[in-house]
Amino acid sequence: MLTTTGSKTMGFSEVSTLLWRERDALQLLLFKLVEEQLIVSAGQTRWLAQANNEIEVALDQLRGTEVLRAAEVDAIADDLGLSVAPTLAELEALAPQPWSTLFAEHRQSLLQLVDEVERATGDNRTLLAAGARAVRQTLLSVTPTVQTYDSHGSAAAMPNGPMLM
Repeated sequence: MLTTTGSKTMGFSEVSTLLWRERDALQLLLFKLVEEQLIVSAGQTRWLAQANNEIEVALDQLRGTEVLRAAEVDAIADDLGLSVAPTLAELEALAPQPWSTLFAEHRQSLLQLVDEVERATGDNRTLLAAGARAVRQTLLSVTPTVQTYDSHGSAAAMPNGPMLM
């Protein structure tokens, strides 16, 4: 951290390391979203809860990395005369070389990963909604006769089947 060493270079290095970790966390999240897509597409819904849990773990990892990165960026932002919580583009504009180029590469990669994560999330929502509609339609089309008992204890048939909300 910059405040412990007094070196801007050390602060830039820490930010870059955390950006790499953030990229890795986004990559893992993207992988887990694609994994969920494959599970839904294959009709293996028994694994859906596990896939959702893994997505939550990946999101938690990403959030933790974002907090650490934000703290490091704030530490060097003050030395560069930037406001608190500057964007990566602002940091890139004022950082010396080679950090400026490296931050630009991180920013482009992060933007691409975020776009891919957003698309995968949208695709998953669409697949899950379509699956839910298909299940609902199937359940509505099934109207079995259910054997039950009336108030006198005699067998009685209920022609409408189960009640669906």
